[in-house]
Amino acid sequence: MMQNLGRAKLSEGTEIFELINLWATRGQLLPRTLGEVYENIRDFYVVREENKVIACAALHITWGNLAELKSIAVIDEKQSSGYGRMLVDQCVQEGIELELSQIFALTYQPKFFEKLGWHQADVMSLPQKVWNECYRCPKFPACEEIAVTIDINVL
Repeated sequence: MMQNLGRAKLSEGTEIFELINLWATRGQLLPRTLGEVYENIRDFYVVREENKVIACAALHITWGNLAELKSIAVIDEKQSSGYGRMLVDQCVQEGIELELSQIFALTYQPKFFEKLGWHQADVMSLPQKVWNECYRCPKFPACEEIAVTIDINVL
């Protein structure tokens, strides 16, 4: 089957919303409202198969030369197919083009990121601004996510 990686389209907002919130109900992602998805649609990349969104991720600028990789999700049937890596690589490439210094993610899957050259970091080392969404999380303040970072100014 033909896969297509590209920028998300407004018409895919509902599919992205459903995919993110499927994983949110499993406690693996922070839930997003449909409004948040549409407001941030320019941050999203998607992988499409037969015109359906099968994976997504967003690169969101948070501060100066820092961005967060967030809402990375792949449908169940396509887990371990390389789509997560494809999306992470695309977001890192965009970060290089934007001349970012670092990208971070908060994750329950640090080993996935470590295989891609990311490193675990102390969440306290990140600017306080990145915690804005933490307050909305149902797991706050007992967060179990691990911060991972990649320094892209050295790539």
